[in-house]
Amino acid sequence: MNAPVTSPVKSIPFIDLLAQRRRLGERIDQAVMAAVNAGQWIMGPQVAELERRLAAFGESRFSLACANGTDALALPLMAWNIGPGDAVFCPSFTFTATAEAIAWTGASPVFVDILPDTYNMSPQALEAAIEAVMRDGDLEPRVIMAVDLFGQPADYPAISDLARQYGLKLIADSAQGFGCTLHGKHPAHWSDVATTSFFPAKPLGCYGDGGAVLTDDETLTELMDSVRIHGKGVKCDGPLVAEFGHDPKYLTARIGMNSRLDTIQAAILLEKLNIFADDIVRRNAAADRYAAGLAGVVQTPKVIEGGVSTWAQYTVEAENRDALIHSLKGRNIPTAVYYPVPLHQQMAYRHFPTGPGGLPVTEAKANRVFSLPISADLDPETQDYVIEGVRAALA
Repeated sequence: MNAPVTSPVKSIPFIDLLAQRRRLGERIDQAVMAAVNAGQWIMGPQVAELERRLAAFGESRFSLACANGTDALALPLMAWNIGPGDAVFCPSFTFTATAEAIAWTGASPVFVDILPDTYNMSPQALEAAIEAVMRDGDLEPRVIMAVDLFGQPADYPAISDLARQYGLKLIADSAQGFGCTLHGKHPAHWSDVATTSFFPAKPLGCYGDGGAVLTDDETLTELMDSVRIHGKGVKCDGPLVAEFGHDPKYLTARIGMNSRLDTIQAAILLEKLNIFADDIVRRNAAADRYAAGLAGVVQTPKVIEGGVSTWAQYTVEAENRDALIHSLKGRNIPTAVYYPVPLHQQMAYRHFPTGPGGLPVTEAKANRVFSLPISADLDPETQDYVIEGVRAALA
């Protein structure tokens, strides 16, 4: 590895959240103060407007905002009464929230291997895992939870075909990928439910935490609305709700949770949603610059054919990754490793089943991948410095 060189900037943020804050400036300030001064600080009118606009953006009939992206995954599972004895198929190469939401219900995550190029769930491995669970007979296959890892869509045409073939529900965990498309369609086109996270570092992030669920199913929307507000009575619960005569939050129809979105976060997200489509274009321009500058140096990401990624992360592969990361740190270039220990190897999840043959691709990629700085506000000068640093370190 070469000796460190001096960075042209004092520091390079891995994800430059403040650059977008400066770009939006007064619009955010006004939106926040309007929400504060109106005094409806939880589930105020901005939340309903955000739900309307999220549904329109994601090409779904309905959207429900909630407290975070993990709750967004749990809401449909709880609404479908997923629980002990049920199998939910998900990748292991993902953040813990994916499997955590499954385990909350008492159901069993069944970990499935990934494709070696996109890092998303392998349809072939998924089918093998479903067949193995059916042969074993201890669990009932109920749900597939695909993940739009690093911002790009999973192979939804193939995965949704399997969901229909085996009579399973399909959730698109789009925490990193809200806004991604495949053949011009959003993940909700193929899935029963698509979820997202508004954690600040996400492509569409707020200034705290939040999440949302998108679906075309009206009854499911009502049930998830019930679950997110302490199991309140909703229209599909029947005449008892209509005849109650009081606020339905005081009529408990099921065990729920408290997962409401703060109005201030909705106000912020509305302003950020105004520029989100342009931000996706800017993120793709940054990804294209990386692909051109790093070609032949490291293994750059491959996007599924017909796919558009939101580039939540720009993730590359390299031999001797840890030494390369150390060299880049000396050049003041930040990196991140997602996910160094796959879920099926984590202490909390080791006892859950995996697909037949194990997860060899997942385990191999966990030792090779690392991510470089990317955002809609990554300027070409800084990005050129990152590219030159990677090339120099590997020269």
